[in-house]
Amino acid sequence: MIPPMATNPIPQFPAGFLWGVSTSAHQIEGAVDEREPSVWDAFTAEPGRVKDGSTAAVACDHYHRYPEDVALLAGLGVDAYRFSISWPRVNSPNGLDFYDRLVDELCAAGVRPVPTLFHWDLPVTLDWLDRDTAARFADHVSRVAARLGDRVTKWITLNEPAEHTLLGHALGAHAPGRQLLFDALPVAHHQLLAHGLAVRALRAAGAADIGIANSHGPTWPASRDPADLEAAGFYDLLLNRLFAEPVILGEYPDGIGELMPGDIQSDLKVIAEPLDWYGVNYYAPTRVGAPQGTDTEFGGLTIPSELPFSVREIEDRPVTDFGWPVVPEGLTELLTGFRERYGDRLPPVVITENGCSYEGIDDQDRIAYLDGHVRALHRALEAGVDVRGYFVWSLLDNFEWAEGYARRFGLVHVDYGTLERTPKASYRWFQQLLRAQGPGAGG
Repeated sequence: MIPPMATNPIPQFPAGFLWGVSTSAHQIEGAVDEREPSVWDAFTAEPGRVKDGSTAAVACDHYHRYPEDVALLAGLGVDAYRFSISWPRVNSPNGLDFYDRLVDELCAAGVRPVPTLFHWDLPVTLDWLDRDTAARFADHVSRVAARLGDRVTKWITLNEPAEHTLLGHALGAHAPGRQLLFDALPVAHHQLLAHGLAVRALRAAGAADIGIANSHGPTWPASRDPADLEAAGFYDLLLNRLFAEPVILGEYPDGIGELMPGDIQSDLKVIAEPLDWYGVNYYAPTRVGAPQGTDTEFGGLTIPSELPFSVREIEDRPVTDFGWPVVPEGLTELLTGFRERYGDRLPPVVITENGCSYEGIDDQDRIAYLDGHVRALHRALEAGVDVRGYFVWSLLDNFEWAEGYARRFGLVHVDYGTLERTPKASYRWFQQLLRAQGPGAGG
């Protein structure tokens, strides 16, 4: 049963506020034989890399079933659909034809296409340790924009370069599976440079609505002890400031720039190309303390003892089926904190991902999660943060990276045996929310 919003309605968001849902290519498309391989194909082929031993060779078979999925979007009533464009597919014969068809289908359904140009599925022949990959990405962006720019008006350059750096190159938990620790910093810089070059390429193609999707969350010190405060400050620098400040301020946090390769000042001018909006993926705060001298397990990851911080559990909070704490007010804290830290330099904000993993089709826990976060977002608006949109992760249950198919983030249930789609209670709840916001609410 869906809780009636009439008893406690969601506050009204401003006219033009953009409501949407998100997915990514590798997690849903399948059709692996119809594109070049990516680093994720190579990673999942290695035994033990994915917890259930699965791959994304079929995933949700969105490549062949996209009309059904667009119909689900239209029925949901969202303004926009955030998807990603597979670089390996674009490199393949007729690869852009799929995105042509998808964009046409979305436009015909009245759903605004919002493509992300890189969501972790790097062609297997490329490497973010190489500076040239940034230039190659700009070429890829130009090619996509030339093909789709007559219908696509809102673009995202990169998704979560922090996680792709940390999980893929520093800790080895994601593709390409490297364990470089701080030697992974060039990966961060080259992705940020790729972002700036992509913005320039999109501007050259006539685009006027460009953002990035960076992951952020508040960092909570484990205590007021100076050692815990220092560790938390370093973690915040590494996961939040390192990826926000080059884009927003055109500078790295103190002590970081000299660790990066190349002509940093020249590169920062590219990285800081003005944005029309700044995308935030929010899931939870992180509680951080001083190192504890041993490897620790957290959120399915092993945090090495040699790092100058340790991640602690956030106690007395409900957790999702993934074990992530549910802290809606952390979204308000994050956004108001960014507004205080960056002031007028902060562009308008769009929440490009927010969601949770729960089992079941009658997913009341997901409804409670989304309800709390939408209200927390509205409180940030009331506090003066210029928020322009909100995208739920995700439309469909899908391949959840190193977790395989063990985590379900979708508003729509996918039976991985038959590929049948079944809208969950949360789909109906979100549909009701969008109707309550009124016709023409979205931008």
